[in-house]
Amino acid sequence: MNSESSVLESTVKIDPSRSPFIRERLEVICEGSEFEELLKEIHRLEAVDGFKVVFVQNPDVDRVGFKKLRRIEKEVGLHLKGEAELVNPDIWYGVLNTGDRWVFGHYMKNEAVWLHHVKKPHSYSTALSTRVARAVVNIAAPETEGIKMIDPCCGIGTVLVEALSMGIDIVGSDRNPLILDGVRENIDHFGLQGNVSLKDINDVSGSYDVAVIDLPYNLCSVITEDEQLEMLKSARRFADKVVIVTLEDVDSNVGKADFDIIDRCEVSKGRFVRQILVCS
Repeated sequence: MNSESSVLESTVKIDPSRSPFIRERLEVICEGSEFEELLKEIHRLEAVDGFKVVFVQNPDVDRVGFKKLRRIEKEVGLHLKGEAELVNPDIWYGVLNTGDRWVFGHYMKNEAVWLHHVKKPHSYSTALSTRVARAVVNIAAPETEGIKMIDPCCGIGTVLVEALSMGIDIVGSDRNPLILDGVRENIDHFGLQGNVSLKDINDVSGSYDVAVIDLPYNLCSVITEDEQLEMLKSARRFADKVVIVTLEDVDSNVGKADFDIIDRCEVSKGRFVRQILVCS
């Protein structure tokens, strides 16, 4: 499926709130080739109280009208053992027609927390968009537990806000003293707490599992290829994995810094086309 689809079918549990693309997740409990067959499977499940059933629209099949949708939800609810709770349910179930079968399971909806982060107190036009920043954080840390992350060229803090909102242990720094107050205000605005310091990437110490490096110097000032290489060599010193966001072709310097590019993509923002490189 493509990233714009609203329903994700996967063997891996993904928290939809982490993604700027996934709208809903259905963790399949049972299925049937026909709706009546699905109802029989649902009836065999153990009793659970405090549930609510929602019909999940599938963009790949014809949209179901409101009356039919409610009828399907009611029939599924009647075949479930236990007491329903329509106002404040403890458990959400979903039912979906995939086109060739019917599935039923635990349902989770993305509340799109990241959308609130679009309206920051401070921003600038060349910064990563909130959606791309959240996607980059997910690429950098598919699993967040126990991960130490750093954004050593944090700019106005777009990546920091997204990572902190996911509960990731991340610190940020930048060599530009004029933006640090704005970064801290952006973080505080969303009720988050994070450590941001005035520091050049070449002066970063310590060890991190992953670094996200959006190369802002290409837009804000002139930087030579040698200076760019020194930045990447510094990243190699303090991080085992690096996600690089750049407007320029940096493949040669990535190799000279002793990184291997294991994946890549491009993302456009107006006239800018950024490359995102995953390096280890």
